[in-house]
Order: sequence, then C-alpha cells, then structure tokens
Amino acid sequence: MFGLSELAVVLVVVIVVLAVKKGPDLARSAGKSARILKAEKRAAEPPAEPPAEGGAEGGAPRVVRGEVVPPKDPPTPPSGA
Repeated sequence: MFGLSELAVVLVVVIVVLAVKKGPDLARSAGKSARILKAEKRAAEPPAEPPAEGGAEGGAPRVVRGEVVPPKDPPTPPSGA
C-alpha cells in the first residue's frame, strides 16, 4: 500500500495541478476585489473642501457628487444694540 511519503507526493501533485488550472482565475478575481475595495474606500472618504474665495465664508457654488451645492451664507455680525 501507500506510505506517508508517497501520499504526500500525490497531494503535492494534485495541489500543483489545481493551482495551474485555477491560479489565473483566482488572481484575476483577487485583483477585481482589490480594485472594488479601493474605489469604495475612496468614495467613503469625505471630499476635501477647498478654501472659500476671498477668505470669507461662502464663495462660488461647488459640485459635490453630481449636485450643485449653493455657497454658505456669511455669518451675521452680532447686533450691538
């Protein structure tokens, strides 16, 4: 019958044959998964806001994820009455 060393050689050959057949598919799917995860991570990060024009609040409208966002209203000074 088979000894332990013969059984190990047969298992190694089977693993190599399966790796040659399925290796490119596994690598391709791993690459696709990595690209998807990278894109999702980029989409989840908040976009960096550019500084307002002229150093004041407000400025020109900006586009965020395809929607035009109006500028913020400038702060009103406190009334000194």
